[in-house]
Amino acid sequence: MLPQILAEAARRYGPRTAFQVASGAVLSYRELDRASDEVAAGLTARGIGAGKVLLLSLPSGLEYVVSYLAAAKVGAVTAGVNPRLRARERRLVVDAVDPHLVLATDELADGLPDEAPVELVATSEIPDRVLASLRSTREGVPQLAEDLNRPVCICFTSGSTGDPRGAWFSNRQLAAIADLDGSGSWGSGDHMVSGTAFPHVGVMTKLPWQLASGTTIHVMDRWDAGTLLGLIDRYRLPVVNGVAAQVALLLRHPGFDDHELGCVRAVVVGGGPSPPALVAEARQRFGAPYSIRYSSTESGGIGLGTALDANDDEALHTVGRPRTGVEAEVRDEDGRPVPDGEVGELWLRTPSAMSGYWGDPIGTTAALVDGWLRTGDLAHRDPAGCYRLAGRVREMFIRGGYNVYPLEVEAVIGTHPGVGQVAVVPRPDPVLGEVGVAVVVPRDPDAPPTLEDLVAHGRAGLASYKLPEALRIVDHLPLNAGDKLDRRTLAAEETCR
Repeated sequence: MLPQILAEAARRYGPRTAFQVASGAVLSYRELDRASDEVAAGLTARGIGAGKVLLLSLPSGLEYVVSYLAAAKVGAVTAGVNPRLRARERRLVVDAVDPHLVLATDELADGLPDEAPVELVATSEIPDRVLASLRSTREGVPQLAEDLNRPVCICFTSGSTGDPRGAWFSNRQLAAIADLDGSGSWGSGDHMVSGTAFPHVGVMTKLPWQLASGTTIHVMDRWDAGTLLGLIDRYRLPVVNGVAAQVALLLRHPGFDDHELGCVRAVVVGGGPSPPALVAEARQRFGAPYSIRYSSTESGGIGLGTALDANDDEALHTVGRPRTGVEAEVRDEDGRPVPDGEVGELWLRTPSAMSGYWGDPIGTTAALVDGWLRTGDLAHRDPAGCYRLAGRVREMFIRGGYNVYPLEVEAVIGTHPGVGQVAVVPRPDPVLGEVGVAVVVPRDPDAPPTLEDLVAHGRAGLASYKLPEALRIVDHLPLNAGDKLDRRTLAAEETCR
């Protein structure tokens, strides 16, 4: 699917800019097609073909997208490492997919196992030099037979322990996402900003329709509010996409009112809950509707959404209704639908849902049941047919659009010599949505560790967004009736602060 779309896009749009990076360097549709052809030939010469896994430990930029498209042209499966991950986390991703080849830059090679088949590549902003060491004109690009079930990409989320789990998607899901989420037409030629890391499901699974529409994608390797405001103003972006934390930072930027933002026709936000006050402020200051999109990596980034013409109750307090082609139900612990108003687990049925977790049949069986995806989120449906989230079956929380799993953070923080016991729970935050609080029983009550101590200790093993941003020292951690850690009580105490 991707190779055919790119070839047609190159034919239709030729010199139009497909990707522009922060420095201003660009890659046209024609250059993108040629570069990925030549890298595909290089991958073939290295034995990378149908069913082989190519792992990318690359920055979000030209090298990443060319590698992904080249892999699709030879029938390989692309997995990506979020460039924000630390060495320990990078190693876990390698273990999860057992790649046949890893492409990495020097800066993002730390933590890759010595036995992994790693090829280091340099970055370049000159179109003919992008991935120059891999490019070949000697080998032809193989002609792949059409196969809707061929795996194309693996997008990582985390399990209950924080270990990476790769949700994999085939041509079938990418085609469905293009139908459900795409413009459905060739040649709109709009501009858009990619503010999430390229390994994210929002890039990997949605690239087909973005290429088909002739979009110019502006790449922000590191999201910055001032930069985004400048892009909106300069290129008259019709839609602001992102997560709630990014919208909050946009509104708080001192130069917000200095930009001409009348071009914005909608603010579309996913990656976690949007506080009602934020929705109301954004609608007023942008002068545009605010649509909350509820989805997950496993759903392919497709799920529910509030309508652009929603009333205040829907827009501020719900995640809307199932999008076209999607079904949703709230079910009890036995998988039976519950009446409206009753809280249960939210299940989705969508043609965009993952095929499964790569190399994890047990996890796949638990998540996918008779064509339905168990989201792990608690919700209820209101009389208007909108869904309202009520918490999570698991303890994961979302900081600024990124999933944080307490058990993973606790495993690292708990090795600090001053920590006797630790639990990590979320605290509501007006900008980031939620932040982590380390609740610690110190080994020595007279010399408890400081927050700075814990952050410094955890920085080597955890991405920055996973590190705790507050500390509470306690005499003991509460237990429930089953003598297990009572996370609900700890989290409730933070909510009341």
